[in-house]
Amino acid sequence: MKAQDLSGPVTKTASGRLAENTAAAWLESSGWRLVARNWRKGPGEIDIVATRGGELAFVEVKRVDAFGVEALSASVGPVKRRRIVETAKLFLVYHREFELMAPRFDVIAIRGDAIIRYLERAFSEHT
Repeated sequence: MKAQDLSGPVTKTASGRLAENTAAAWLESSGWRLVARNWRKGPGEIDIVATRGGELAFVEVKRVDAFGVEALSASVGPVKRRRIVETAKLFLVYHREFELMAPRFDVIAIRGDAIIRYLERAFSEHT
């Protein structure tokens, strides 16, 4: 039986998973407690949900390619932000234990295996 060649190109899903693992490890090393990863309900998905102190962060993880950090605003545009906010509201309905925490929406930009930008409070519920 031949061994499968795994040296081919990395799929978009695998690349995204690696970026999320990098982000999760960085958040934990920064004192955040991970509550959920890839939480899906209703309109979308939250990449990472984490708590620290009295805050509850809904974190969008974005891989940054050749277009760089400048492309972040386009990749997390108004439609994507609305979807994240609506999904976060559903998360709070299902997880009442976090309802008294201050929610925030962060974006982590990753290139390769490095965090190149962490945008705290990148957008609000009303943007």
